[in-house]
Amino acid sequence: MAAFSLVWKINWPNISQIRHIAIAGLLLQFGYLIGVWWAVRLGMTAGLVAIIVGLQPIVTAWFAAWISEKVTPRQWVGLGFGFSGVALVVAEKIGFTHIPLISYVLALGALLSITFGTLYQKKYCPVFDLRAGSSIQFGISAIVCFICMRLFETGNMVWNIPVVSALLWAIFPISIGSMSLLFMMIRKGAATKVTSLLYLTPPTTASMAWLLFNEPFTAMMGIGLGLTMTGVVLVNARQQNTLPTIPE
Repeated sequence: MAAFSLVWKINWPNISQIRHIAIAGLLLQFGYLIGVWWAVRLGMTAGLVAIIVGLQPIVTAWFAAWISEKVTPRQWVGLGFGFSGVALVVAEKIGFTHIPLISYVLALGALLSITFGTLYQKKYCPVFDLRAGSSIQFGISAIVCFICMRLFETGNMVWNIPVVSALLWAIFPISIGSMSLLFMMIRKGAATKVTSLLYLTPPTTASMAWLLFNEPFTAMMGIGLGLTMTGVVLVNARQQNTLPTIPE
């Protein structure tokens, strides 16, 4: 993104905005990811991590008043449906055996990090040039990640085609592509509506695993998928007296 910023003419934010963008980036990029992956590394199952961070839309709605958003009763019902659906989808992959307490602390930290990162960005810096903002957020997160790597990692890396392919996927479609879409949604929509879409991640992952890797897709997963989609529709359905969105 820094290289793109040298090629394209972009609008860099002022010092105050850079500070806000950097803080949001540390929460959204560094805090969330290190919490999730470190919890998994220490023994927490992916299903249990998904359940914990799946509380994000509900926690976001709980603190929505901080950014002057009102959550309607219908949206609360939709959030409940969505979380119930996620729980059904990942229920068979949840495990509690030999999980250290620190894993729960890290997963909870990841949940709070992405929640308040979303709210912070919505409140203090919802509008910025995506190329400049991404450069700032990735840059500050890379510095902190490098420090953690030097303190806690060996630095050994086994390079092969699967590793390179996974890195390229993480860099371009996920970090640049999906994060840019998230920033655009934060700019245009209410934080509760934006985060409710994250409910669709576990069901989509289960569906892709079934199609691509022949993993079983059970009836309970199907019910969970239906509940999740219903919840997202309830949260995002149009209604009167909605708050105006931020213009381009």
